[in-house]
Amino acid sequence: MTTDTGTTAGLLFEALRADALTSTEQLRELYPEPNANAVRKETDHLTEETRALIGCASLVFIGSTDAEGRADVTPRGGPPGFVAVLDDRTLAIPDATGNKRLDTLHNVVETGRVGLLFAVPGRTTTLRVNGRAFVSARPELLGRLTAVGKPPVSAIVVRVEQAYPHCPKSLMRGNAWQPDRWLPADAQPSSAQVTLAQLNLPGLTLEQIEETERESLRSRYE
Repeated sequence: MTTDTGTTAGLLFEALRADALTSTEQLRELYPEPNANAVRKETDHLTEETRALIGCASLVFIGSTDAEGRADVTPRGGPPGFVAVLDDRTLAIPDATGNKRLDTLHNVVETGRVGLLFAVPGRTTTLRVNGRAFVSARPELLGRLTAVGKPPVSAIVVRVEQAYPHCPKSLMRGNAWQPDRWLPADAQPSSAQVTLAQLNLPGLTLEQIEETERESLRSRYE
């Protein structure tokens, strides 16, 4: 059922889309040409330095799409180096305990492609990696991916096609690693509050969701 809010948002979207850009030529007319080095620094493989950066990263965001083109981005975290560099063109990302929806894994199986953004907490250097991908459950591979103490159920294997050190401006603008610039904890709804509103189930309480979250975090590596 479409809500009034959904209907209003849909009308707004269509109104804004009326004069949307429809070609890359129109888009390029709005911007100057990129600096030559911004183009040149893209490679189809990992250098010693980008391999080291991945080895320091404890967080990677995975972008994927399903067969119908619907996009999704999800974070993966672990100890630094939890993403394995198998060679200068191959990465393996261990699956981690989560909500069992398997959105990213489904997408990779359907389309065979991913986009990655590696981040190192406290540092503004990030690395974009795009390429072909598949999901593997091969035991000898999974046995190498034990950053959390045991092999994962599966892993995403990525063939690097584009590796690109990303400009640090976004993290700097967002004050991502500057605690003195962060909002106070009570400035945003908690994870449990957001979940309660999303579920919208009669009788479900905030306290029940908070307890479920605490239990999930206690067993985050199981």
